[in-house]
Amino acid sequence: MTEDAVVDGPERNLELLTIGAFAARARLSAKALRLYDRLGLLAPAHVDEVTGYRYYRVGQAERARLVAMLRQLDMPLARIAEVVEAGDGARAAELLGAYWADVEARVAGQRTLAEYLRGRLSGRSSEMHGKFAVETVETPAQVVISEKRHTLADELPAWIGAALGRLEEAARECGGVAGVPYVAYHAEVSMESDGPAEACVPVADEAAARAWAERRGRAWETAVRVEPARRLAYTRITKAQVAYPQILAAFEAVEEWVEARGLTATGPCRELYFADWAATGPGDPVCDVAFPVS
Repeated sequence: MTEDAVVDGPERNLELLTIGAFAARARLSAKALRLYDRLGLLAPAHVDEVTGYRYYRVGQAERARLVAMLRQLDMPLARIAEVVEAGDGARAAELLGAYWADVEARVAGQRTLAEYLRGRLSGRSSEMHGKFAVETVETPAQVVISEKRHTLADELPAWIGAALGRLEEAARECGGVAGVPYVAYHAEVSMESDGPAEACVPVADEAAARAWAERRGRAWETAVRVEPARRLAYTRITKAQVAYPQILAAFEAVEEWVEARGLTATGPCRELYFADWAATGPGDPVCDVAFPVS
């Protein structure tokens, strides 16, 4: 007797199918079903203790097909499990939508990176930089509260979000947010160099800000300072372009523009985050890449 044999006895009354019969109904291979079982995505309804043969209920076919299609989307196993266990159709659709939004954001970033690398490899850097519109803007003196950290590029996005979140919360004690939050780079941040980077939030009340910093002590390397009025050379980029290393193209474009006009950088380069990150899509403008110049 083989694992694909017809089921006799009480199992027949439970509408159990052999793995072969179920595979044919689900339009999958027996190998795929064994894999889904091993991964914890689709367990057999019954496993014979003596033979080890797997048996499935007819109603499991829909779940088997769903798992197969989700795997074709390169969905991680943990997220497939969330979708198939969601039960409610609306919730499962919501989980799938969230996953696909992540995929589109990643692909948009990769597309930008590929364009950037093609430009560098083909010697078309000037042409590539020309796609960024660079302008200047005058900014007033500002009181800022800040948090500084040494971090590598792969840890940077998570730290930026957490640090700016902490500082915007603290700004409530300092008269409120009084300008665009930004991150200044005092040295290169890459996979080999750890900065440091400094998250900064302009606030309205200097005395309250200094009192806040005093209470915080040296926690999170927080500080308060008056940032002088500056002239910034900047270019505006989308959410997809913020990802490292494609954001380097924007920094290089501004540097080239500054040098071509005989200007001098007078402070650390920075990223100004003027949009609600969570509410924006890959193609939406979210950030200004800037250099203070004179």
